[in-house]
Amino acid sequence: MLAEDMRDFRQRLAREGVVFCYSGYLTENILTSIGAAVKTKLSVETSDKRTVRGLFSLLVEQVQNVIRYSAETEIISDQEDEGQDLRYGTLTVGKRDGQYFVACSNLVQRADVSRLRDNLERLRGLDADALKALYKETLRGDAPAGSKGAGAGFIEVARRAASGFDFDFCEADDTRAYFAIRAYI
Repeated sequence: MLAEDMRDFRQRLAREGVVFCYSGYLTENILTSIGAAVKTKLSVETSDKRTVRGLFSLLVEQVQNVIRYSAETEIISDQEDEGQDLRYGTLTVGKRDGQYFVACSNLVQRADVSRLRDNLERLRGLDADALKALYKETLRGDAPAGSKGAGAGFIEVARRAASGFDFDFCEADDTRAYFAIRAYI
């Protein structure tokens, strides 16, 4: 059964156009390694450097979102890495119907779903000029409450997603929801 299960899993990924899949705990080091592998694969598939750069940017922004905000964590107790934690998420990169995509998913606190949904809906409705202006304004302003960065990650995803993005939430448990976002180039 093991071989059949793994074959079926691989075939499903292929049907969905997925050329790279990772599910597990993410760190900046893992992001660097995944980024290098995906960049190499995409460079073989396409000579369009702008597409490769855009996909790489989408991958970095989405994985950093998981690293910073996933509600599924493991605390590191090693003295060397004290104060850090591992965050769990899933990443896929692929091509379907002539468009490349990067998708990430992770658990989020249910209390954050409404705010995230509203923010992403608002971003999806902005044109390129409005996104650029919002990005600059966000970088000049103070970081939002609870943010572990400048708060520009989803704005950058919306800017780089030349063919738009989709997102969705579903219930996970009493306190968390499952969040997924897929951006297209």
